[in-house]
Amino acid sequence: MIGFITKRKQTQMLGIDISSTTIKLIELSRVGERYRVDAYAVASLPQDAVVEKTIANVEEVASTLRALLVQAKTKTKLACTAVAGSSVITKVVPMPAGLREDDLEIQLTLEADQYIPYPLDEVAIDFEVQGETTNNPSQVDVLLAACRREAIDAHVDALELAGLVPKVVDVEGYALERTFDLMRAQKGIPKSATVAIADIGATMTTLSVLRRGRVIYTREQVFGGKQLTDEIMRRYGLPLAEAGLAKKQGGLPEDYEIDVLDPFREAVAQQVARSLQFFFSSSDVNSVDAVILGGGVAATEGLAALVRERLDTEVFTADPFAGMSTAPAVNSVALNADATAMMIAVGLALRSFD
Repeated sequence: MIGFITKRKQTQMLGIDISSTTIKLIELSRVGERYRVDAYAVASLPQDAVVEKTIANVEEVASTLRALLVQAKTKTKLACTAVAGSSVITKVVPMPAGLREDDLEIQLTLEADQYIPYPLDEVAIDFEVQGETTNNPSQVDVLLAACRREAIDAHVDALELAGLVPKVVDVEGYALERTFDLMRAQKGIPKSATVAIADIGATMTTLSVLRRGRVIYTREQVFGGKQLTDEIMRRYGLPLAEAGLAKKQGGLPEDYEIDVLDPFREAVAQQVARSLQFFFSSSDVNSVDAVILGGGVAATEGLAALVRERLDTEVFTADPFAGMSTAPAVNSVALNADATAMMIAVGLALRSFD
């Protein structure tokens, strides 16, 4: 499994998702085939600490993370975090079958400059054997992944400043694959299905399309729940903190749903539909079997039904914790409220069991 920093020994670690506006933390344990949430916490980041999924202020991210660790009451120090898919170059490379891992690594390093448009001393490289090359049993397909070291170093520095030990720097798309595998069984989605996951956060929307459980397409757009918060601030004259609270807890004037919330829901549905059309136009696929809505915006009441109506496709709201138990110290009410936004964090925590 690809990870730009890795130690092979299996050890329980925290899944830490650093997005543009929040840090999300999950710690999982497993008994048999059932997972348990041992620790969980979410904290808001200072404005512009992370810009479009790129860490701009390591110290502020580390400070927020230190507070988050106290909030979560965890003693675990090993951590797995992720860089955005947009910062990673991937390429499937055919290689001779039967090579040992060390020999494969040497061969890929020698050939990497054919596929990576940066000096090799500026990137971190990892790989994963995908299986036999179609129609050529003498070769295997190897997934090569490369990321600029500055993106990885920012995540590593933030975790280390917070007192954590970075064990793996993953890629968001691969974390999503692991979480989808959990949810696929819960929702009764066939393994062969083509599924779109729309992760709608505060400032970014990421559409990922998975075929047979693997991400085959990703598209990021600057769009998210902050647009609704900004409209609440403008229309009702509320400061940012109060607008965000009112959006979650209610208490806004009677015209809010018709004049503010309905247009926002329509905008989300249009965004998802438009992103899907971009995918269809760039591939040989012209439909998906299901759409999963994730991110904080996915919890918006009535959104899944509207997207289902607009797309005429089965639509589910993400819940990676369905079927999981929770430790006594975990606030299960808050956990369920944040469930739609925790897909990547859960996928990162699942690296403990690879």
